[in-house]
Amino acid sequence: MRTPFDCFNYPLEAILHRRGYRMVEADTIGGYVDRIGFGRFQTKLLFVCGAGWLADAWEVVLVAFVLPGIVSEWSLSGGEASLVASSIFIGMLLGAWFWGSVSDYVGRRFGFQATVLIDSVFGLLSALSPNFLVLALLRGLTGFGVGGTLPVDYSIFAEYLPTERRGRYLVYLESFWALGTVVAAGIAFLVTGAFGATPGWRYLLAISAAPGIVIFLVRRYIPESPRYLVLQGRRSEAREVLRRVAAENQVEVEVGEITAEVRTAKFTVSALWTSRFVKTTFMLWITWFTISIGYYGVMIWLPGILAERLQVPFQRAFWFFFLMALAQLPGYFSAAYLIEKIGRRWTLGSYLVASGLFTYVFAQITGLTNVVGAGVLMAFFSLGAWGCLYAYTPELYPTEIRSTGMGWAAGVTRIGGILAPFLPALLTLPLALLVFGGAFVVGGVVVIALGRETMGQALLETAK
Repeated sequence: MRTPFDCFNYPLEAILHRRGYRMVEADTIGGYVDRIGFGRFQTKLLFVCGAGWLADAWEVVLVAFVLPGIVSEWSLSGGEASLVASSIFIGMLLGAWFWGSVSDYVGRRFGFQATVLIDSVFGLLSALSPNFLVLALLRGLTGFGVGGTLPVDYSIFAEYLPTERRGRYLVYLESFWALGTVVAAGIAFLVTGAFGATPGWRYLLAISAAPGIVIFLVRRYIPESPRYLVLQGRRSEAREVLRRVAAENQVEVEVGEITAEVRTAKFTVSALWTSRFVKTTFMLWITWFTISIGYYGVMIWLPGILAERLQVPFQRAFWFFFLMALAQLPGYFSAAYLIEKIGRRWTLGSYLVASGLFTYVFAQITGLTNVVGAGVLMAFFSLGAWGCLYAYTPELYPTEIRSTGMGWAAGVTRIGGILAPFLPALLTLPLALLVFGGAFVVGGVVVIALGRETMGQALLETAK
């Protein structure tokens, strides 16, 4: 039996809706992102970011294929060749630190566009280098763009992802790096086969720069991160972006007021070393450094290592490199599955330790089948570890310093990338491979000992 008091048990929102009004709900920015969910917008953003990653991997990995032609054309010494190989990592170091901090100050969108343009322009100019010193300088400037895409792309993509899908899709983004490696190996095989190592290396560098121009034009249409806008006090703009994303995903979400703390001070790199984040930063920097020593130490010299170990022509070694590059893809996908099942910390730690063990096996074993098999497993676990690390790092820092944290961690990686090419020249090859394998293991132990789990947790917004 209805009474005059039943109206008090009827939802207020329904009463207002019947009279032509809508409730304006207040929610956190993370709440709105979770309610909008994963859809067409995030899928498009995955491929926009992924295309940039593919192009960047192409630029970095090509060093392994163009180096023989460069050495041949200018009769370079081992030290000069190592300088050319390391120059892109010097640029990536400066780019990661610069663009990581800048995007926390002026927004993600500016760096999202500028970095890929710098990468392409100087990558193209590298193909016209008159001598190895100019080439090293231009590769360094190319790296300045490449280094910036890493923290900026991951920050903007992570900030658009709902909590339940975030880890998996951040690993999927990293898988485009493996695709870039496969593409680089395939194109290098075709170009050097058609033109030879000299002048084939110039054509390779020119071709690798072309996709970036197209990617730059597409990136102009990606809006600013709503999480960044909220921290700047630009809530009306953030609401408009969220409404646009909801509409593109064809999800009916009423975006009302956003509850959040507005940034009152500009945080600097020193925030990474406050008591709240010191353990996290220490763990990440050690891990990023060790994985780069292990991975780049092996991959940059891998075609030459395979040619020497297997006693095959350099051209044929491309096929074995290509096979190892393909093994990276299931490594990523297995890691994407496991980080949502057993968590980021244990997946990353175990993949790093496995990478080290198979690098050790690769250094010791003989015979074509054994060497290639060990190399495939080394690539499988090391690239799965990269995927975990790129998914894990942005989750450990709040929005205020997320890009800074990513940038400085990635910068530490570039220090490892700078040093790694010199180690085979300073040590014997078997000893250098043992160092690379040991670096992987150290990184894995540090993650397991010091890391904290972030699976299923909302992203932090402020550094206070």
